[in-house]
Amino acid sequence: MATSSRQIIIDPVTRIEGHGRVVINLDPNGEVDDAFLTVAEFRGFEKFCEGRMIWEMPTITSRICGFCPVSHHLASVKACEALLRVEPPPAAVKLRTLLHMGQIIHSHALHFFFCAVPDFLTGDATLTPNRSVFGMLQNNQNIAQNAIKLRKAGQDIVDMVGGGRLHPVACIPGGMTKPFDNFTRVELLRGLLPAIKIAQMGVKMVKDIYAKSQGTFQNFASFPSFYMGLVNEDRLELYDGPVRMIDETGQPVCDFAAKDYLRHLQEKVEGRSWTKSLAYVGGGKGAIPYRVSSLARLNIAKSISTPLANAELQEYKKIGDGKPIQSSLFYHYARMIELLYAAEMAKELLTDPDILSSDVRVPVKRGEGEGVGVLEAPRGTLFHHYWANDTGHVTKVNLVVSTAHNSTAMNESVASVARSVVKNGEIPEKSLNKVEMAIRCYDPCLSCSSHAHGKMPLEISIHAHDGTLVSRYDYGDRV
Repeated sequence: MATSSRQIIIDPVTRIEGHGRVVINLDPNGEVDDAFLTVAEFRGFEKFCEGRMIWEMPTITSRICGFCPVSHHLASVKACEALLRVEPPPAAVKLRTLLHMGQIIHSHALHFFFCAVPDFLTGDATLTPNRSVFGMLQNNQNIAQNAIKLRKAGQDIVDMVGGGRLHPVACIPGGMTKPFDNFTRVELLRGLLPAIKIAQMGVKMVKDIYAKSQGTFQNFASFPSFYMGLVNEDRLELYDGPVRMIDETGQPVCDFAAKDYLRHLQEKVEGRSWTKSLAYVGGGKGAIPYRVSSLARLNIAKSISTPLANAELQEYKKIGDGKPIQSSLFYHYARMIELLYAAEMAKELLTDPDILSSDVRVPVKRGEGEGVGVLEAPRGTLFHHYWANDTGHVTKVNLVVSTAHNSTAMNESVASVARSVVKNGEIPEKSLNKVEMAIRCYDPCLSCSSHAHGKMPLEISIHAHDGTLVSRYDYGDRV
């Protein structure tokens, strides 16, 4: 509940994953000085993984997050294999890629249809129960039902390939626990064919939203930045490949291997949040913030390997005249193109006869050393870095999660929107949701290194220049 002299309760839920707080600092004139998102959850996995056996890590780290367990499972097994110096068979790589596509499908569908779309179907300033998951289910049943079908297609892949709908267990150092069977392949294909159609409808939906709100899209939390993501030559890549950094004009800055990430990226812990922030430092020009996830990936990619998604990408590229798109709202547009790609790619993998190969595992010997695994999680580039001794015990862990890469950019987005809505130290009630919209663009997973406990509110605090609390908006009582 609010502790200031003024309390505003807004229904519905903020639609973010985790416990966060937005703090807005004012200058002496009552204007916004700066604003930032604070993550209030402690990240503990890096420490309590120490002492565990290296081959336990893929199973342990899939418990880091209930929203993207597949990403941690895959990044972990890739880090283990780099440490143990082993290459999985081609069929195992294809099965892992299929598993990854399943998570992209259900994660992107969840965020777009149930977290982002309510802002646009009811208007970003509407304060009604319709702007919620339940409002979506009640008033937009066809959209909601299609979104559920789309998520189910992705979750079925995770369940049948990963060995668990929530926390997969099938990926082990050296490959997969068992081969894929034809019955399962046919079952998944049956669900994927309509999923591709629904994904196309989703892309059309976001294009229609953009057509009706071009001014908002072009100007909302828009600022130049560097962008980072995996590439396959110049094509979109989500599972494996070198990491590419481009500047605000779209020019490549560097490509680097996962194992070299600490040469190019600098981690920093700020006192106001448990989440680390990162900057690019490889160019010798100081610490430069950058962005990751769908907006960054499509700014970097020149093409997509699947035909339907590639056609949408080329149309999308015209919006920026071939230059990087800077507005944060375009994260939603880019996310839906990626969802279509994931559905198409899953179909391609399921129709590949090699995926039924029985050769899915190679022997692994215990060893010491260090290894780094990387992939593109739904929310951006994810690194797992492990060190182990000669008995196979983990001695050190470093996890660089997607939301940490975007930490500085999210603060910039929140500040940008706050400056447009805060006047004389006051936020009009109808404008509060715009601050939330800025955060939702990034689909942050604030609990990505520790599970949240209890209520998960977003709280906005406004402070005067001397640090005095002016007002606090607490959303803890929202569903």
